[in-house]
Amino acid sequence: MKIRDLPYPDPGVPDARSGPRFLWWLGRSQLGGQLTSLAWGLLHFTAVSAQPFCVGFAVEAVVDRSGARLALAGGLMALFGAATALGDTFLHRAAVTNWITAAARVQQLLARKASQLGSALSRRVAAGEVVAVSTGDVEKIGWFVEAVSRFTAAALTVVFVCVGLVVYQPALGVVVAAGLPVVAFAALPLLPRATRRADFQREKAGRATELASDTVAGLRVLRGIGGEDLFLDRYRRASQEVRHAAVRSARMWSLISAVQVLLPGLLLIAVVFYGVHLARAGRISVGELVTVYSSVMVLAYPLRHFEEIAMAYSFSRPSAKRAARVLSMERVTDAGGSRAADLPSGDLYDPATGLLAPAARLTAVVCGDPDAAGRLAERLGGHPAENGPSVLLGGVPLDELPLDSARAAVLVQDKDPVLLSGSLRDLLDVPASGAVGAAAALAAARCGDVLDALVQGSLDVDDPMDAHITERGRSLSGGQRQRLALARSLFTDPEVLVLDEPTSAVDSHTEARIAEGLREIRTGRTTVLFTSSPLLLDRADRVVLVHEGVAVAAGVHRELLHTEPRYRAVVTRETDEETALSGVLDEPHGLHGLHELKDTARHEIEESA
Repeated sequence: MKIRDLPYPDPGVPDARSGPRFLWWLGRSQLGGQLTSLAWGLLHFTAVSAQPFCVGFAVEAVVDRSGARLALAGGLMALFGAATALGDTFLHRAAVTNWITAAARVQQLLARKASQLGSALSRRVAAGEVVAVSTGDVEKIGWFVEAVSRFTAAALTVVFVCVGLVVYQPALGVVVAAGLPVVAFAALPLLPRATRRADFQREKAGRATELASDTVAGLRVLRGIGGEDLFLDRYRRASQEVRHAAVRSARMWSLISAVQVLLPGLLLIAVVFYGVHLARAGRISVGELVTVYSSVMVLAYPLRHFEEIAMAYSFSRPSAKRAARVLSMERVTDAGGSRAADLPSGDLYDPATGLLAPAARLTAVVCGDPDAAGRLAERLGGHPAENGPSVLLGGVPLDELPLDSARAAVLVQDKDPVLLSGSLRDLLDVPASGAVGAAAALAAARCGDVLDALVQGSLDVDDPMDAHITERGRSLSGGQRQRLALARSLFTDPEVLVLDEPTSAVDSHTEARIAEGLREIRTGRTTVLFTSSPLLLDRADRVVLVHEGVAVAAGVHRELLHTEPRYRAVVTRETDEETALSGVLDEPHGLHGLHELKDTARHEIEESA
């Protein structure tokens, strides 16, 4: 296991049933690195702990006036000093390798899961939580995974030293062996409270971060309504809550640290007091007393790893729990596929709704519920949010295709596409068929004014392709972001393109021009357009009305506008009263029916009077 091997071709299948199980799986996945760290840790800690015995041996040599034994003690001290330096160097190297490996493996697993789930991930878990897991949480998880081997080496060294002291000087060795477990585990009763306070602090910090990100995202709107001070006060209160929580958490950890300092000190005092008594009684020599005293002093170093492993676990446990929660999510359909990776072509059909989008045609879909439209668009792309029959492309179920093939065949652009920071050239650096050029895609999406705005907002840039786009395109208007996202989708040129309200933030004049460009550039390709805009609907080859999850009518825009009241209600934004009135007028003898309706209303008013 080496850092240069990262990223792994396959990070493995994690045990995501719980946080502890996930941590255990990570440790087993890099067992070689853990054993390497354990070996170097044993060398380092053993060499450090052997120095007191060398000191005691040297003191005995001086008392006995033995130059040979003193020289031997000096040689042993030099040897163990070199072993200490060697072990410390390679222990640090192995520990960092374990830490980076565990963190990188978790990030790989999260990236793979996000790729498999697609947009379904953001519906189940907040995007901020996914970011938190893939950044701060992976560091805490890696810290615990690498700390396990160092703690094991420290614990084994403590056991070896206790056994050695009991054999070397039983009277004092028994005292040390009895006192060290108390020192090592005295902080355990304090850990649950410290862990709860640490979790509370992270919860407060997460809320403050979420509030800050929301404020930054809506800063333009806040300034427009004069709400900066209001949200500044909210964030100030949230940050103070985080500070108070951090102080309370730090108090507990400082108490644990104090216990780890106090108890070894008390043990040392007890050893010295009892040892002096034994030395005055002639039961032990001065060299033996110095050896035991020095050993207790040196054992404070490996004992610190007991506190570290407790802290690492308390911090990594909730992080591992969050990571396991994300990694345990599964797609509604199988992502492996049972067919060959050939890209099918033909009509796009959804058996669940009865929606049919003929091949090489522009099909517009009208759906009164925007959320239902978004779910249907994702379903057409092979990302269903719930179980049901698979969407068919050319008679081939998308569920039976490998995930990569299904996504290459059908591209879905949702109503809130994301623009990553970078240049426009980076934005268009996506897999594409090559049949549509960047200039043609930008022209079809009517991005001329967007390119001018990008050039003006970038310093020393003449080529619009090198213009900088800020994070999520916040420096652009909503309509400009939509058009750049549409250009990116058109540049990709998939076999089937599904667009969910791609012009909802665009003015009517630009929308009409986009409709013309969309028809022209997608000639010979299948396009499904979710919209209620008459400008787009009038240019579609076929319009389908989906009502309450079922395709209830199909035709052209003008025909449906006159024959289907439910369609007209969605497209023209009619009220319920207007829809009822239109239904009366559409019936035979509509005027006669209207007079009867008026007479009925007049009789009801007279009776109520």
